[in-house]
Amino acid sequence: MPELPEVETTRLGLIAALEGKRIVSAEVRHPRLLRRQDNPADFAARLEGRTVRSLGRTGKFLMFEVDDDFTWVTHLGMSGRMSIDPIGSAEVPHTHVVVRTGHSEVRMVDPRTFGFTVVFTPEELAASTLGRLGPDAWTDLPRSAELMTRAGRRTIAVKSLLLDQRFLAGLGNIYADEVLFRARVAGTRPASSLTFEEMKAIRAAIRPVLGAGLRHGGTTLGDLAYLLPDGRAGEYVRRLKVYGRQDEPCRRCATLIIRQQIGGRSSFSCPLCQI
Repeated sequence: MPELPEVETTRLGLIAALEGKRIVSAEVRHPRLLRRQDNPADFAARLEGRTVRSLGRTGKFLMFEVDDDFTWVTHLGMSGRMSIDPIGSAEVPHTHVVVRTGHSEVRMVDPRTFGFTVVFTPEELAASTLGRLGPDAWTDLPRSAELMTRAGRRTIAVKSLLLDQRFLAGLGNIYADEVLFRARVAGTRPASSLTFEEMKAIRAAIRPVLGAGLRHGGTTLGDLAYLLPDGRAGEYVRRLKVYGRQDEPCRRCATLIIRQQIGGRSSFSCPLCQI
């Protein structure tokens, strides 16, 4: 579930605990989370004794620069979250990654183990899937004309196009629905059918939607799968216009919100506002 606002708020919440700090120990307790590390032993060996120089993000990936040109990459998957905890404090269930500095522990909790963590060399990073990501939806949003070019003649639903991280990195199921509602475009429309004005409306909706998500700490749903590193819940869920609001009145026209499957994903929209 974590998307760009959740990953970015996680990054911001981890800065004080990690930036400029020397890593004392690093442990991954579930082998599935190391599936991207060719040699699992490299994870701890490449982190321990080194200092985290900067905390970055690309799309849904946390990317932390470490001494000796290593990059520590973490993807939270569907149910992952990061927390900052006192050394030796009680752990919550499904704590699979523990990275300790001299001051605290940064822990990754991931009940479904869809996320992963890995420490790459520059060469490994360049050869990874990160090298095939599209421009970041928050920091590197292309102009409308470029988005039209990138969409080309693709006939997939526009909702599916927005979820394609090669097209645009960072949008996921929640924020794609919110963007399409704000732009008044139905997610079922073939991408190739969009006019320039419709693509312009979609582009114009992306930054306000993501910005609101960031301001309110991201979206924490009822399962509490995502929490900020300090344990607080994100409050954007109260401001969602369509996502998760099936059979509730549209905040714009009072028509009941519908739920449908688009590309195998549950999608929410207003059948009147989004034509």
